[in-house]
Amino acid sequence: MTQNLYVTGAERGSGKSVIVLAMMDILSGHDGRIGFFRPVIRSPESHDELAQLISERYQLDFPPEAMYGCTSDVARELIAADRYADLLKVVLEKFRLLESQCDRVLCAGTDYSGGYSALELDFNADVANNLGTFVLPVVRGSGRSNAEISDAATAFIKSLQERQCDVMAAIINRVPTVQLESLRLWASAQPGFGLPVYVVAEEPSLARPTVGDIAKGLDCRVLYGEAEQLNRQVHAFKVAAMQIPNFLDHLETGSLVITPGDRADIILASLMSWPSTAYPQISGLLLTGDLQLEPQLERLVAGLGKPPFAVLGCAADSFTTAMDVNRVGAVLAPEDEHKIAAALGVVESGIDLAQLEQLLATGHSTRVTPLMFEHELLRRAKVRPQHIVLPEGNDARILRAAEILLLRGVARVTLLGDPETVRQHIQALGLQLDEVEIVDPRESGLRARYADSYYEIRRHKGISRDMAFDTISDVSYFGTMMVHHGDADGMVSGAVHTTQHTIRPAFEIIKTRPGVSIVSSVFLMCLEDRVLVYGDCAVNPDPDAAQLADIAVSSAASARLFGIEPRIAMLSYSTGDSGKGAAVEKVREATRIARTRQPDLKIEGPIQYDAAVDASVASAKLPDSRIAGSATVFIFPDLNTGNNTYKAVQRSSGAVAIGPVLQGLNKPVNDLSRGCTVTDIVNTVAITAIQAQLED
Repeated sequence: MTQNLYVTGAERGSGKSVIVLAMMDILSGHDGRIGFFRPVIRSPESHDELAQLISERYQLDFPPEAMYGCTSDVARELIAADRYADLLKVVLEKFRLLESQCDRVLCAGTDYSGGYSALELDFNADVANNLGTFVLPVVRGSGRSNAEISDAATAFIKSLQERQCDVMAAIINRVPTVQLESLRLWASAQPGFGLPVYVVAEEPSLARPTVGDIAKGLDCRVLYGEAEQLNRQVHAFKVAAMQIPNFLDHLETGSLVITPGDRADIILASLMSWPSTAYPQISGLLLTGDLQLEPQLERLVAGLGKPPFAVLGCAADSFTTAMDVNRVGAVLAPEDEHKIAAALGVVESGIDLAQLEQLLATGHSTRVTPLMFEHELLRRAKVRPQHIVLPEGNDARILRAAEILLLRGVARVTLLGDPETVRQHIQALGLQLDEVEIVDPRESGLRARYADSYYEIRRHKGISRDMAFDTISDVSYFGTMMVHHGDADGMVSGAVHTTQHTIRPAFEIIKTRPGVSIVSSVFLMCLEDRVLVYGDCAVNPDPDAAQLADIAVSSAASARLFGIEPRIAMLSYSTGDSGKGAAVEKVREATRIARTRQPDLKIEGPIQYDAAVDASVASAKLPDSRIAGSATVFIFPDLNTGNNTYKAVQRSSGAVAIGPVLQGLNKPVNDLSRGCTVTDIVNTVAITAIQAQLED
């Protein structure tokens, strides 16, 4: 039976949206198609912000009108006409249409924005009951004493239970840090509820609007600025009506400066304060009065290139604008990865994920989607967080990924590079990486020790001590040596450097593990409804039969490591005994060697790709095979075939290709594509951390 969940608050300010986001992240790790539904929205034209966030982040392919029951105007009309039952019917009929297309549906209750709190509590309970969902109530903790919080939680839970709701668990959200411990002790001692009660800490950054939130809330024009500038948080508002000396003395970090559009002096002072280390860094500039910049000033700003912060413009005067900005609330936007990571991190640290997932689970399927796979990667990496070194500390993608990894608690991260330069990049991107470790290989006290080790390893190749000392200043060699000495558990590189630059130090220093003759790689190919393993598509140009067998055995182990049952297809241009020739014989011999080494392997070869994946083709070509038609691990005969195939599948099917994941090394080092995304980096670090867990 489909398991649906209804998240509802008892009032405004509960932080329900953050909990909904976290629940969607958990549900995305389960089998099946997930839907999102809101019983009532303000209007179709206003675009429900929570529905937009969930739809975009989790790539839901439902039209907006399919994800809500009715508008608030329709709801009010039906209630006023004493047609409450009809209102429930309208909502439930829309829900059933969505539910029929889904395996699970996450519902978010009303926002308590209409001033009818008592009615909304009943409405949410009635909707949840008629939908047959579990209910997850969210109670506001901010601005309350522990006694007030416990009273509110008790009243809300009992109210829902009295209305016959199936309450799965409860969450007390936005609790100040100083109240956490005592409140958690209270929550753990409440057997009368018959359900777990989780306590989630307040995360101040979630309550701060971004410059983009201000722009949307006040209908401002974005005069200058890109997505990263608009995502900067606003810590305070400063109305600049003073002369420059006094204005500068009142600047605070994260301020949004509000000033008339004709105050060229304030505008120039704000621009000049950004690169200066003598003054705090502001978040943005809001120009009032609908005043145009003077042409000379426009040319000056344009000549700066990429603006250091966003510049907004609005029609209202400065006084009105100063009043209005205080009414703009923080929004979780799909493009704001910092806030999303912070939100998920704080919720995940306050709830028992394993317990909650057990409550949500209703069955198991062998189908694995990309979202399920990525969710499982992060979950497993977080079980025992590992220390991963990222040599390319100057790359913006690496820095953004590092922030997400730290906020989500996936791994401990060390960045390599000049600390001052890296910090400048972090500041320019507006990232929260104050605690990250940054190491300069040229200045590190470990350089001499690493150079001595490298000299001993490579002296037989004619390397001198001076050459070893120079070599270790390279970030790839330094990072690899950190892993070799146990100063890091794994390394991920390649966003900037070539594959050769990334893996050569590993070949020289870390070397292959016992019983493995060759280092190889796999790509984890996340298709729409499953994850396949492709090897080797990145390292070995033309492996011989013994090496190909080694790649098959290593790839099977990698598949098991990531929860994929290995059914190995040794690919060739012929299937079974139908073909002859050196290339086919190599695959046939490799299959024989692999079977000899590991008799329990489920392996078939030589076999063509269509026979490996298509049951109808398999029944004609290899009717007695246990593997044909259902292969999960594909071993390509050479690099030319493998590299072209994985890219063809990736580009033509829209599959997510994670990798290459190196296998066969004594310790984990993994390569990135130079075209990698932030998500690719996060996934690869999680994979590396999981590999490192095996070394514990």
